[in-house]
Amino acid sequence: MDAPAFASSLSTNPDSDAAIEEVVRGVQAGLAGRKPDLAVVFVSHDHGTAIEQLGPRLAAKTGARVVLGCTGEGVVGAAREVERGAAISLFCGVLPETELRPFVVQAEKVAEDRIGFSKLPEVVDPARASILLLADPFTFPAAEYLEAVNRGLPGVPIVGGMASGGSGPGQNLLVTADGVVESGAIGLVVEGDVEVRSIVSQGCRPVGKPWVVTACKDNLIQKLGGKTAVQVLMETLQGVPEPDRALLQSRPFLGLAVDPTKSTFARGDFIVRMLVGIEPKTGAIAVGESNLRLGQTVQFLVRDAASAGEDLSALMRERAGTTTPDTSPRGALVFSCNGRGTRMFPKPDHDIGCIQAAFPSQIPASGFFAMGEIGPVGGRNFLHGFTASVAVFRQRG
Repeated sequence: MDAPAFASSLSTNPDSDAAIEEVVRGVQAGLAGRKPDLAVVFVSHDHGTAIEQLGPRLAAKTGARVVLGCTGEGVVGAAREVERGAAISLFCGVLPETELRPFVVQAEKVAEDRIGFSKLPEVVDPARASILLLADPFTFPAAEYLEAVNRGLPGVPIVGGMASGGSGPGQNLLVTADGVVESGAIGLVVEGDVEVRSIVSQGCRPVGKPWVVTACKDNLIQKLGGKTAVQVLMETLQGVPEPDRALLQSRPFLGLAVDPTKSTFARGDFIVRMLVGIEPKTGAIAVGESNLRLGQTVQFLVRDAASAGEDLSALMRERAGTTTPDTSPRGALVFSCNGRGTRMFPKPDHDIGCIQAAFPSQIPASGFFAMGEIGPVGGRNFLHGFTASVAVFRQRG
């Protein structure tokens, strides 16, 4: 049986025609003449009107039967993150014995207070399936869609990101073999012998101790362990070292335990959400999450460049390391928050550097800086912020 193969290429040429030719030549050389099944492309807005025909052109030039991509504020290649300026990053793959089912989905208002969706992904064997998803942040409620898929296809991982660089509806473009989609989302079911393994680095570390929610309403945590939430926050601030205190005061986060049956917690057991305000009169804290529940375990978290870098490096070693020559990682797609890069880290190319460091040698990779990152935590798919979400392609063992 043929082995899966991947190749990637990055161009920073501002001439769109030349850039397209450059990335196509790069992936053709990397695949050594094999025709790809899949082409994934990320492009900066600098390429303007050329983006409208980017998908059809790549389909014709590469022969890929599926093309998937979007615009990005910044674009990632196998060894470089281009945060500003013209860039196209192309990732192509040969995926033998693997079904690829692309889809387009739009949000639909089905009742005054309820949103529906035009399509859910078509999955035959959930144990052998993964989903790639790219969406427009201004026209598509990704969190609600992920919940719908969680209910309909439990355990099937979704990895991807929200297109970025635009400032309103219609300004971000989703790329397919048929042309661009200006709203909603596009996705791809990958089902078969090629596995898409997900790594989600939320980049936070816990401070203080875990607490149980004893009173809550909507997105308000009113009490933790019988105390007002603000009282617990103040106690936590007083009990941590000064550097952590400063981080918690300037940008506080809360980790929400995903698995209600656990009593001890490790990396990846929490969904990270920002604290968005307090109610001084009641002592409640407001969280950027509406699905709070009584009895849920939570813990205050902090994020800085050092902890974010360590988290990504550790998760890549744990989740993506080589197991056998046959199942070693062959390629990766990278979805990093547009608040990362040199906005968070002192040196450029941070996330792709951490990702490539997990492998014995550089693997093909492409990605972009997203306006929200998609990936599973604790077996459920979520929309994240300030996160690096990585899809690693490999042969199933």
